[in-house]
Parts: sequence; structure tokens; C-alpha cells
Amino acid sequence: MTKKKFNDRPFAYHTELELEISTLTNLGVGLARVPLPDDGQDKSRADSSQQRDNIGQWVVMVPFTLPGERVKARVYRNHKNFTEADLLAVLTPSPHRVAPVCSLFGRCGGCQYQHFSYDQQLLWKQRQVRELLQHMAGVDFEVQPVVPSPKEFGYRSKITPHFNPSRDGSPMPIGFLKQGTRFEIVDVPQCPIATDRINARLAGLRAEVHAKAASYQRGATVLLREASGEVTTDFDTIITETIGILKLRFLARDFFQNNPFILPAFTSYVREQAASSGVRHLVDAYCGSGLFALGAAPSFKRVAGVELSESSIRFARSNATANGLTNTTFLAADASRIFAGLDFPPGDTAVVIDPPRTGCDENFLQQLFAFGPRTVVYVSCDPATQMRDLKNFLAQSYTLTAVQPFDLFPQTRHLECVITLVKA
Repeated sequence: MTKKKFNDRPFAYHTELELEISTLTNLGVGLARVPLPDDGQDKSRADSSQQRDNIGQWVVMVPFTLPGERVKARVYRNHKNFTEADLLAVLTPSPHRVAPVCSLFGRCGGCQYQHFSYDQQLLWKQRQVRELLQHMAGVDFEVQPVVPSPKEFGYRSKITPHFNPSRDGSPMPIGFLKQGTRFEIVDVPQCPIATDRINARLAGLRAEVHAKAASYQRGATVLLREASGEVTTDFDTIITETIGILKLRFLARDFFQNNPFILPAFTSYVREQAASSGVRHLVDAYCGSGLFALGAAPSFKRVAGVELSESSIRFARSNATANGLTNTTFLAADASRIFAGLDFPPGDTAVVIDPPRTGCDENFLQQLFAFGPRTVVYVSCDPATQMRDLKNFLAQSYTLTAVQPFDLFPQTRHLECVITLVKA
């Protein structure tokens, strides 16, 4: 296959630039602006609004940099309206720059903020939610300070390292994608954001994979998940997670929030927001094994959990029984009839939604709006898609009453954001 020719406009490959970093994007990347070079060619193209930002300058993105820093960077890709460059040196560091804990930081693509003091990570995540709210939903609204994780490192209770078989006999890396690549894997013997027990088990698991390296015909993913003080590497093991007094069983492979240390505060807030308008009924529309539905059940007369996965519904039902909760019902729903069979009065009902990173699809939103609950508590791991969906709620006469971010993922650009909406 012919290698794609490098686009050398506005900068030639490996051009070195000195830049002032002005801000961070919501992907955790430093952003600088520079005058667009005048090469005397295609003047109309250079003057296009698609090629310049709103102050007439060209945008250059440089990962692992911080606002206020002066840096040297080397261009490796020009896009239609911005350039990407690698960091070569920090010439003037930010006062908030700290030494990364992990020696792989900057190569491994898992963390974006280990060089950033934790208090400033929280401030920038709050700012990024506020900017997304303004730019994507057109709303000026007070964003509460980000609730910090009780642990800045050693908090992650699940990791899934990857590997690809070596074709030339060289040592096979087992780890995560290299920063800025889609296929190259960085070898990760230890992960500082994972729990101590996971790291202790990781060494043995790596040895097992290396011992069988010759038998692998294709790449694979391995699992390490900790719950109740035990680490499993079996995707089909049934594990138990404890959140406050609540105990939840589910398969190790299933989706579940991976920072157990912040979950009590996180789930309590969702319960309080769902009950804040005085409604007596609750629907958890992406209930999984019952995290929000069962955590909130004591605050409501009746609770219904809805989920497309029948296996998750079976776990949710058994979890309700094991926790002595008798006011809950769990339904395996068809995607086209999610709220069918519910007899809750909409004006006396709150709905909790925690969709995938892609946000709510149109089919789900149409069914939710047709049901018309009094309150919606929208939990999201991607505030950008959440704010995109917010516009639909505002158009359906819902009023935004609270925006509360939670930092479930310290040292990374990721966060969870909870917004509360009440129907006018």
C-alpha cells in the first residue's frame, strides 16, 4: 500500500516551533496559536475561516504541556484547521507542573495529566465542563467544583492490558496503546493508577502470557479486576463490589465504575438529585446490575430498572433480593419499547440515565420525552456528548438545575458529570 504523502501546509514535516500554550482542550492537550505562515501560495486557502481560528491565527496542539508554558515542539501532522506537534522541551514551565509518578508518562496513552498538580487538574476539569456547556449547549450555568477522588493514584479497580504476538521473536509488549498511535503497544510492567493488588497480580499474569507467547496467533486483551480484596483475571468470574452497605454481584467482564473509592459519594449524589423534586418513583434506564437503582431504592416508593441485557437484569434482581430491597422491579427491555409496561405516573417519576460514551441515541430520547418524567438525572463519562444531548432536553421544556462533575479518573482527562433537569 502506498504511504500517504505528508501534507506540508502550513508547516513542513518536523518543523520546530517555539510556542506559548494558552489553554487545554477537553482532550487534555495543550493548545497554542501562531501566525499562519505566508508561503505565497493559495492565498485564498490561507485566508479561509476554516484555516484560521477566531483571532486570525493557526492552532497547534501539543500534548503533555500546560497553560502558560513556553515550549519547543516538532510538527508531525497538519490537519485542515490545526497542526499536531510533539513536545521536545519545556522552556518555561508552569508553576503547576509536577514530576510524573510513572516513568512511562508521555509514551503510554493512558494518562494525560500526571505532570499537572491535582488541585489544578480539578480546576481545569471544572472549566472544561463550563466551556462545553457554553459552546455546545449555548447555556451559561454555574458548574460546581469537581468532587475529588479520595485517592489520586492506586484507585483503578480494573485494567485491560493488550498484546500482539511477536513476529520476529522480540519480547512481546503487554500494556496499553502508545500515545498518538492506534496500534502500537507500550509495555507496562506496573500501572500507578491501578490498585496495589492489581499491580501485584500483574507481574504474574505477564509471566503467564510470555510463557505461552508462541501459542498466540493474534492479539488479545487480558483482564485484572479487583473486588472485595481479591483480584480475578477470568472474564466470567462473578465478583462482589461493596458500596457503603450495598453489595452488588456481576461478571468481571461487565461494565462497572472502576473507582470504588469515590462511588459512595457519587451514588449518594445521584440519589439525592433524583429525589430533590419530591417524586416518589424512580426509573434507572441503563441499570446494569443495579448500581443507581438499588442505591436509591430506600428514598423512593417504587423503583424500576430497565436494561437491554438480560444477564444484567438477572444480576440486578438477585442483588435486590440479597440486599433486602422489596420495592424494586427490573425489566429486560426491547430497544424500541424501553418504557413499555411501566405504570409510574410521569409527573411523580424521576429517571436516571447513564448512557455509553456516545451519549443518548435519538430513539431513546424520543421514548424518554414521550414518557415525560418530572426529573431526569443524566450521568455521563463524556460531557461533550452530554452537552450535545442537553440541547434536546431544553427544547422539550426541561430546566437545568444542577451541574456536578466527579473526578473518577485522576491523572487523566476523563471525568463523570451529573446534570439534573426538571420539566417545567
